[in-house]
Amino acid sequence: MRIEVRADSGEPTEADVLAIPVGPEGVPENAGVEAAARVADEEGLAAEAGRTAVLYEGPARRVVVVGMGPKEELDADTIRTAAAAVAEAAENVGGTLAWRLDGSLAEPEEARAVVDGLLLGTYDPGRWKTGASTEPPFDRLVLVGSDDATLAETAERAATIATAANRARDLANTGANELTPERLADRAAELAGAHEDLTTEALGPEEVEKLGMGAFAGVAQGSHNPPRMIVLRYEPASPEGDVVLGLVGKAITFDTGGISIKPALYMEDMKGDMAGGAAVIEGLGAIAELGLPIRALGVVAATENMVGGGAYRPGDILRAMNGKTIEITNTDAEGRLVLADALTYARQLGATHLLDFATLTGAMERALGDLYAGVFGNDEAWRDEVVAAGEASGDHAWPLPMHRRYRGYIESAFADMKNSSVRSQAIPAYAASFLEEFVGEGPWAHVDMAGTGFFTWPRTDYLAQKGGTGYGVRLIVELATRLAE
Repeated sequence: MRIEVRADSGEPTEADVLAIPVGPEGVPENAGVEAAARVADEEGLAAEAGRTAVLYEGPARRVVVVGMGPKEELDADTIRTAAAAVAEAAENVGGTLAWRLDGSLAEPEEARAVVDGLLLGTYDPGRWKTGASTEPPFDRLVLVGSDDATLAETAERAATIATAANRARDLANTGANELTPERLADRAAELAGAHEDLTTEALGPEEVEKLGMGAFAGVAQGSHNPPRMIVLRYEPASPEGDVVLGLVGKAITFDTGGISIKPALYMEDMKGDMAGGAAVIEGLGAIAELGLPIRALGVVAATENMVGGGAYRPGDILRAMNGKTIEITNTDAEGRLVLADALTYARQLGATHLLDFATLTGAMERALGDLYAGVFGNDEAWRDEVVAAGEASGDHAWPLPMHRRYRGYIESAFADMKNSSVRSQAIPAYAASFLEEFVGEGPWAHVDMAGTGFFTWPRTDYLAQKGGTGYGVRLIVELATRLAE
């Protein structure tokens, strides 16, 4: 999508669709569409973010008047939802969309939100339907009402990031018959081939065994599709500082639950249990495309968790890469097992600051729904930096506590620890406590994105579609940008 910025000259903007936001103060006086204020008042548009009315006469083929909601609720998410609603109302027109900036937020933030809403809000998960289009409905965006010459660059940057998030959604929505661990590794290789500073390798079963990744290998052993431990390295020509950002992703390309099998209802959504790994891969791709001056590496543990004669069993004891032993009490608590070896490996490869993304616990979805991911960490300052990056980017995150007493939930009579507990208390916290055993020395944070990574049913904002959300890509780029500064 091409993006332009134009000052408010008082002349009509050449566009196929003109969007006029209606804030708490009503339609701006310089909107240039006489009927807009009357229609906005008659339809009560200002009261609800995303409520639209379409006019068929004016300076464009369509004029879409869109509500921004009450003043006290006005934020970037409001603008994203409004922009998505405009796109939906006029998607059959396509072409050029002109958006009149209304000053509701600082111009860079408003521009980023408009781009997010247009690109994320028009994503179609039904790309496997006959005749489906994969292109966004608008090929050009004109932001009207600014003299800031750098605003177009800001908006184009946002478009790059949102496009990467949509690619992560494609991965999460792809059926496991197409997206095997090997195919996910191919996507990482495709990105590396497109960016000079990005390299990749994919470790197969023999390399995994040689490195002693017994936890990862144990989960993988029941599948006919071989696992891949995918490693991406980003080495810019002139990096700033000594930080090496280590991104770790859970990528269970299909999760049956193993012998501790899941219920049949909604099991088809378990193709999305690799959403954390998708975010890491596409997030690093976006970092490389933007040329951010920070060293980063990604380790993505990609495998299926299947039922079969070769599958790991409750009662098995696995030895992880760091030498610690794990009693298996539930084969459906596999995410923490694959992350255990991936975290150890990322630290071994030189990560100074670790951050993992995983659709890990259903309890997190029950706690925070599909709006916020929970963030744990062994370093409060690092955890809070991750949370701040999430809030600034639109990938909402909430800090949650860790305490040494949670470690008691995973104590085992037979091994150094067990992978789950029959107690139903603090499930995300003891899962995080399990992971902490494998992070080594240095700051680490864990993002439990079980609710935010893959929607079982649609919701009512700009990320309305069922399926993968691309959660984590925007957070990763925002965090890397802040570290580079």
